[in-house]
Amino acid sequence: ILAGTIKDVVTRYAVMSGKHVERRAGWDCHGLPVEYEIDQKLNITHRDQVLEMGIDKYNETCRSIVTRYTKEWESTITRLGRWIDFENDYKTMDATFMETVWWVFRQLFDKNLVYQGYKVMPFSMACATPLSNFEAGLNYKDVRDPAVVVNFPLKDDEDVAFVAWTTTPWTLPSNIALCVHPTMEYVKIQDTKTGNKYILSKGRLPQLYPIMNNKKKWKPDKAAEHFEVLEKYVGTDLVGKKYKPIFDFFADTPASGEYFRVLSDNYVTDDAGTGIVHQAPAFGEDDYRVCLAHGVIYKGQDLPCPVDDNGVFTKEVPPVKGMNVKDADDILIKLIKESGRLVQKDNLDHSYPFCWRSDTPLIYKAVPSWFIKVEEIREKIVANNNKTYWVPNQVKEGRFHNWLVDARDWAVSRNRFWGTPIPIWASEDMSEVVCIGSIDELAELSGVRVDDLHRETVDKIEIPSKKNPGTVLRRVDEVFDCWFESGSMPYAQQHYPFENKERFEKGFPADFIAEGLDQTRGWFYTLMVLATALFDEPAFKNLIVNGLVLAGDGKKMSKRLKNYPDPNLVISKYGADALRLYLINSPVVRAESLKFQESGVLGVVKEVFLPLYNAFRFFLQNVERWEEKGVKFVPSVDKVKATTNPTDVWISAAAQGLIKYVKEEMAAYRLYTVMPALVKFVTQLTNWYVRLNRDRLKGLEGEDAEAEAETGLQVLYDVLLDVTMLMAPFTPFITEYFYQELRKMQPSYKERENDGGSSNPVMAGKSDSVHFLPLPAYDESRLNEDAVKAMEALQAIVELGRNAREKRNISLRTPLKSVVVVLRNPSQVVIDGVTGPLKTYILSELNAWDFQVVSKENEHEWVKLSLTPDFKILGKKLGKNMKAAKATITGLTHDEAVAALEKGSLEVEGVAIDTKSEVVAKLSFSKEGEHWEATPSQEGDIVVAIDCTQDEAILTAGKSRELINHVQQLRKAAGLDLKDVVEVFFEEEEGITSTEDAVAMNVSLFETKFKGNVPLPKKFAPSWSVPLRSDNVEVGGSKVIVSICRPALAVKDGLNGSVGMFLSTVDPASVEAGATLSCTVDGTSCTAKEGEDFWVSSAAMVK
Repeated sequence: ILAGTIKDVVTRYAVMSGKHVERRAGWDCHGLPVEYEIDQKLNITHRDQVLEMGIDKYNETCRSIVTRYTKEWESTITRLGRWIDFENDYKTMDATFMETVWWVFRQLFDKNLVYQGYKVMPFSMACATPLSNFEAGLNYKDVRDPAVVVNFPLKDDEDVAFVAWTTTPWTLPSNIALCVHPTMEYVKIQDTKTGNKYILSKGRLPQLYPIMNNKKKWKPDKAAEHFEVLEKYVGTDLVGKKYKPIFDFFADTPASGEYFRVLSDNYVTDDAGTGIVHQAPAFGEDDYRVCLAHGVIYKGQDLPCPVDDNGVFTKEVPPVKGMNVKDADDILIKLIKESGRLVQKDNLDHSYPFCWRSDTPLIYKAVPSWFIKVEEIREKIVANNNKTYWVPNQVKEGRFHNWLVDARDWAVSRNRFWGTPIPIWASEDMSEVVCIGSIDELAELSGVRVDDLHRETVDKIEIPSKKNPGTVLRRVDEVFDCWFESGSMPYAQQHYPFENKERFEKGFPADFIAEGLDQTRGWFYTLMVLATALFDEPAFKNLIVNGLVLAGDGKKMSKRLKNYPDPNLVISKYGADALRLYLINSPVVRAESLKFQESGVLGVVKEVFLPLYNAFRFFLQNVERWEEKGVKFVPSVDKVKATTNPTDVWISAAAQGLIKYVKEEMAAYRLYTVMPALVKFVTQLTNWYVRLNRDRLKGLEGEDAEAEAETGLQVLYDVLLDVTMLMAPFTPFITEYFYQELRKMQPSYKERENDGGSSNPVMAGKSDSVHFLPLPAYDESRLNEDAVKAMEALQAIVELGRNAREKRNISLRTPLKSVVVVLRNPSQVVIDGVTGPLKTYILSELNAWDFQVVSKENEHEWVKLSLTPDFKILGKKLGKNMKAAKATITGLTHDEAVAALEKGSLEVEGVAIDTKSEVVAKLSFSKEGEHWEATPSQEGDIVVAIDCTQDEAILTAGKSRELINHVQQLRKAAGLDLKDVVEVFFEEEEGITSTEDAVAMNVSLFETKFKGNVPLPKKFAPSWSVPLRSDNVEVGGSKVIVSICRPALAVKDGLNGSVGMFLSTVDPASVEAGATLSCTVDGTSCTAKEGEDFWVSSAAMVK
């Protein structure tokens, strides 16, 4: 899911950048995972069982389950939003794919890059097959194994014995050599207690005498109590010496003449064991290499290997015949002890590889294999890797490069059944070998044409021998390692070179691939090897390496352990976009690990999508309100460009900067920088722009409120559309939802009919999907670094001011008398911004009455500038003088510190210090007075101080804000729209008038907020007033009942009761100022004049 999401993001982005992208689904069908599942299903534990049932039936069963999960997977991938072609997919079991794999192998064969030999490989006893080193590294577990030291008496002096340590006693029956390090120091000792004489590494004496590891108890003069050193050697002195084997199972074989002697190699270490390593070349990669290099064994020669493919001992070792190697350890140790060859027995707790499918221990076992000569072309592979671009680069230059420079020949064969057969037909003695490269060639040489290339079809095909007429060539038994198929994918998916030749050559190397960090030794490697061998080119140009998604506890995700939530349930619960964004905006896109937390996906919904959706909904609601006057909202970039509102200029500039940044970073495939920028911008848009302009966008601000509202809505539309298009590759669903609403406002929307929405030219409005649109181009004229910096200063000031409020526990509804800011070396642009057009926003956000920026000349009255040394830099520079330098630097006065910074240097202890790069400067508040509270920025370049004086005016203003908030909550609870007019009445406890007094002192505030309807005491409410919602609340600590009521006419005291009854039925909205109303009561005509006899509201009457 992770790699697929990264691929989808990049390819969607490429399409929206004007590229043509072919996105075919591909299915890996062959290999061990499928066979293992079938073996479990059919209870197959041995290779012979497959041969008994027939390869045709076995493979047909494998084929039947391959596509079982494709529909389920297709559903998940589609639900996740990945845009991919499932109808035109390819499968590695398709004959066309397999034929190209044959062609690839044939090219390597013709270039003499293929040979047959033995390879010691990780081997799964449960699955009866070798595994790649990559697969062997997938499942390590902590286990306890027996660890024994055994002796090997010298043939020419049986009183002296080499001693070797091993954690695999089951390999000792196959021992045919010992190995020492050529330059390591070895000693012959005599054990004081037993008199036995042993040869081992001097540095590994603690293996036999553990007390030597105890530094407190062990002293060199105690050695005589335990052993005596008789002779000293270096490793080369011991090479060639013959010894007596532990077991004689292979002592009299034809090849045994070179067995049972000491060899040397640098791989021997002295960090464990005895410095002497027993060699069983059939069960150790280094053992095989060393024995081969010393002529103990030869290529093509049979090895002492008494273990079958199921890890069971054969008849060659009668005492444990039929036993699994791991189960045989105890019996073999007992036999060694009885023969007097056991020196020491212990247990070792260590990490050991297990089969990633069967979860059973692996062994290392020599298997006959077909190899690709990777070592021969290694330098070319490294050179081609240098032509590629990786994200992150350190994986390419570190992990992958290191793997390539030490790459060994690649064993590409597997002794299995469900895979692409290796296309080699050979005589029984391998003297005649033919490699087939196509179906046509097979038909030509055998006379048999096939349309399937699996074993059940091709194994029975024979090719007449050209060397020995009358005899036939038969196919070798092995199939390809599925990694060879993966590496052939660029060619095989297009059936190259049999079809699509021009098309393939035009698109090779691939522009982009992506997979996990674990593929550095898997797919990335096989792609590079085969592309180099075939074309001397890399298979790809650009690559994103993702890290691993781990379970929440940091362990590998495991279906067996069920330690992670079902992705389908996560998608259903939070949406695909949330999961996509959570993954892409995490360390995994820079090849680091992610501990998956479902709460993190929820966090994306709460912190990104809900605020963005609320901003989008707020926009639509206010466009609808604005259009109520009968004018349709039509997006206009010209109006956006013409705005002078500082927040409009800022958000527009920020949006254009974001577009520019995203394009630059996506061109470099740096998703890990793009996503934080997008998320940060959404926060800027929702938490700052919309909040600062909420009243303005509602048409409640300024003398020409509706014109201001339209300008703000134009800007918000422009930004929302740009963000929608920019985020479309990352979050395809929510952006499509936004687009379908936003497009309706575009003039080109009407052109969508009659398939116009899917035809060129694409344009916002006309095009049926946001994913058909090109990415927005950034407008250079709207980039405005000054506006962005001024807004950054505003945000910092507001955040620090709020923090200062919290320190004194002052509610935001309580006004501040004054806010004072000290900025360290601000640009004039920033000063002009925060003291000019942005000042009203700062006052509003901090609910302050006054705001000032302290001039540089006066900042010493408010703050102290302190310098501290950068210890990382100056520690090396000053050395022992660091302590004195610290005292001097930190002891500078404010003026001295300012002077040092302005000069750019400072001399301390006779050393010149660069004050721009070698010291840290921070401001701290120093103004005296308890009524001041201040907060400095973390960087120390801004200090915001607030005047916490709480006089009557401040307190009543705070109460007024509280009352306004309660009224707004009542309106929301009543489900009222912005345009709905209400009257507000409140009732205080008897004898208390604090709320009434607060309202009286802040009438203008209420008139602005409630369009003239100032809250009134309940005594002014007409008897016919209809409450819509009421609540018991607290205002300034006093209990108050607040009610919002339907508008009603208010009448003067003493008005004719019948007239009053009539007026109670009149809708205030239908009455104009100064209007006279007439009515007839009991046959008598009556009139009443607005402003004299009645008023359109109680507030108007009181006023």
